[in-house]
Amino acid sequence: MGLMPWDYLLGPPFTNERGGFPDLALPLVIASGAFLVLQVILYNVQTRRLHRHFPLVNLQEWLLWTGLATFSLVLVSWFFRFYFIFPLTALVVGIATYLWIRFRRFPPLIEAYNQQLRRARFYSQQKYKHPEQTVRPKRSERSRRRRRR
Repeated sequence: MGLMPWDYLLGPPFTNERGGFPDLALPLVIASGAFLVLQVILYNVQTRRLHRHFPLVNLQEWLLWTGLATFSLVLVSWFFRFYFIFPLTALVVGIATYLWIRFRRFPPLIEAYNQQLRRARFYSQQKYKHPEQTVRPKRSERSRRRRRR
């Protein structure tokens, strides 16, 4: 480490070779690949589990595309040996977007959806509150005779 910290941003390429970032490049690439695979698996599991709840599936889709873009950019920066400022910027913007989606964008939408589900459940309970409302009345003798003919 013979350069000043800010010289590393636009100085050596983002590689694990000598003169680059041997201590930082390989762990970031492995972590990005692992997070990319984990994000795809999590998306598949969660969308199958929550397929009836549109806002939750939509949240998972937003998180998938954000993770896919962020971690793929880190892998591409390593493969093409970009300056370190590019994968660093991709990680900072991607993680900030990830946090914004999870904690700012979707909680009001999920809360509104929960209110809608509570309202629908309440009206459903009111509709079938008395057992007589779910029992069909018996057919009259006259309608039974007509069916036999």
